[in-house]
Amino acid sequence: MTATESMQEYLAEAYRIACYQPETPFVSTSALADELNVSAPAVTRMVGRLKHAGFLEHEPYRGVRLTAAGEREALANIRRHRLVERFLVDIMGFGWHEVHDDADDLGLVVSEILVDKMEEMSGYPKRCPHGEPIPSADGIMPAVIDYPLPEVEVNRDYVISRVHSHDEHKLRYFSELQIEPGKKFRLVMRAPFKGPLQLLVDGQTHFLGHELAGALRVCSQEEYLLV
Repeated sequence: MTATESMQEYLAEAYRIACYQPETPFVSTSALADELNVSAPAVTRMVGRLKHAGFLEHEPYRGVRLTAAGEREALANIRRHRLVERFLVDIMGFGWHEVHDDADDLGLVVSEILVDKMEEMSGYPKRCPHGEPIPSADGIMPAVIDYPLPEVEVNRDYVISRVHSHDEHKLRYFSELQIEPGKKFRLVMRAPFKGPLQLLVDGQTHFLGHELAGALRVCSQEEYLLV
């Protein structure tokens, strides 16, 4: 069975959520409802359809886990979405804070030929504008090694790896501070009790609250270049 557009959307979101919780491959239905901004009954209905189609497994009190078939569908959707985002930013000149919703819509209707052309025109990018890795055409997701900014050691140099947010205001603010994927910086200080973090970016000192800093994943320069 071929996944419908709405099925692919659910599968892709389940895959994205699972990537940020390596401790378990299961994704709660409440997390899906929150990320997709839909009701709990709507998620329950879709989970039933996806399970019947063989795209996921569902265990009560644990959540859902993609099958191999479900993962293939998810990765195809994610590849289109992230390449469309890259094209909109790199070729059409949109800001990285503007493209997520449009890429959601366009990614469902563009042909594979068009997606391949977008990839070529964008210079065969390895990551989307937010730093997320782009799956290959044959469904291979590059491994990413990075860490939540609030958890890494201070007085060390890092690179912004991924920005786990599509909130327009947060992304605009990060841009103002020049905090974007691939950017080098030094973590100077982290206040106790979930206090602010002090970053040195291009010689400029910036303070980020603990919650905002939690949207950032960081790594070494060597780890960033592995993707």
